[in-house]
Amino acid sequence: MSADNSPTPPARTRVALLGTGPWARSTHAPAIAAHPGAELAGVWGRRAEAAAELAGEYDVLAYSGEDGLGELLAEADAVAIALPPDVQAPLAVRAAGAGCHLLLDKPVATTPAAAREVAAAAEAARVASVVFCTLRFAPPTAAWIAEQAGRGGWFTARAQWLAPLFVPGSTHEYASPWRKEKGALWDVGPHALSVLIPVLGDVTAVTAAPGPNGTAHLVLRHASGASSTATLGLGAPPAAGGVEIALYGEHGTAEPPRWGESVTAYGAALDALLEAARTGRPHPCDAAFGARLTEILAEAQAQLG
Repeated sequence: MSADNSPTPPARTRVALLGTGPWARSTHAPAIAAHPGAELAGVWGRRAEAAAELAGEYDVLAYSGEDGLGELLAEADAVAIALPPDVQAPLAVRAAGAGCHLLLDKPVATTPAAAREVAAAAEAARVASVVFCTLRFAPPTAAWIAEQAGRGGWFTARAQWLAPLFVPGSTHEYASPWRKEKGALWDVGPHALSVLIPVLGDVTAVTAAPGPNGTAHLVLRHASGASSTATLGLGAPPAAGGVEIALYGEHGTAEPPRWGESVTAYGAALDALLEAARTGRPHPCDAAFGARLTEILAEAQAQLG
């Protein structure tokens, strides 16, 4: 109790932000700064000037380089990572070793070995982990996924996720080098799977075929016996862009609501991380689930060539 006998407010979790790109600026940083149970402990970037610019917006310290990363991890209770997947994975392992809970971006990594290493590091250090798949945490779609999983009886499903990031003349801020190299399979594939798997069960078989301009077509079998398809593309014509998800079964057809702002969804993911850290109960969308997503996508990638 304080001197005036009012309750002492609970300590807020200090969250270090690793990354300074558009996603860090538009979603990670504002969501952490606005969260009542967290505070932004500092910003680490691969470019010192970018880290200083973003940190300055929130009046926190900026860090860069190996020494700076070590200093920031020593100050933090958790890390939020907004970096390309194969940069993220070794940093997540290091952060877990420093005792930091992990709020990871999808995909965790683009090789099963690297993704499993992250999951193993989190387990060994006994830190909580959450992988931010937007639809899994946005309140409207999270509630819809839970409802449909509880109903059961689904026969098949389809997910279509198309965007015009890589078409002639595009200057989209999210048209990053790693997305250009890895394509829609790795960028939006985790989003589709994060909806399909909780409802239909784990993927037991995958068939993949290439489509135009880097589009990937997947046919999936699930543990429930249901099947699903996913069409994933970042080079679609602008007029064809959009997200469509539908389930078909004994209840008819079900489609999710719009999911709203990414900052709200990220705040819910941070809620989930703090709850997992408090209770010691793993969240279903943790690093182990992230590793499973990477295994499925790697199998599809091998078929696409």
